[in-house]
Amino acid sequence: VQVVESGGGLVQAGGSLRLSCVASGSISNINSIGWYRQAPGKERELVASILLENRRTNYADSAKGRFTISRDNAENTVYLQMNSLKPEDTAVYYCNAHVIVYIIEGKSEFDYWGQGTQVTVSS
Repeated sequence: VQVVESGGGLVQAGGSLRLSCVASGSISNINSIGWYRQAPGKERELVASILLENRRTNYADSAKGRFTISRDNAENTVYLQMNSLKPEDTAVYYCNAHVIVYIIEGKSEFDYWGQGTQVTVSS
């Protein structure tokens, strides 16, 4: 599985950006896709995730009401629409594909990360 992010950039506070994550490879094994971010000097944190089977979504408190995660089956793409951006949203945003493979002994889980895309929000 490979994931590639795009869509980052520089935007003023209050503006919007849409990030894209394109998945390829053994995508049928992907259980969920999540967007994470990491600001300088801080730990990587989950922003939003979506279960591919039923499209159930999950958001960090900081993202609720401003960000929307969605998927396009035909394009094997997951989007993160970010509105009302704040300077504190500045970070490198990473796409993560969580894979679950069921085997005789149980299941194995893997995480695949993209290279990240920089989002900078100016005040």
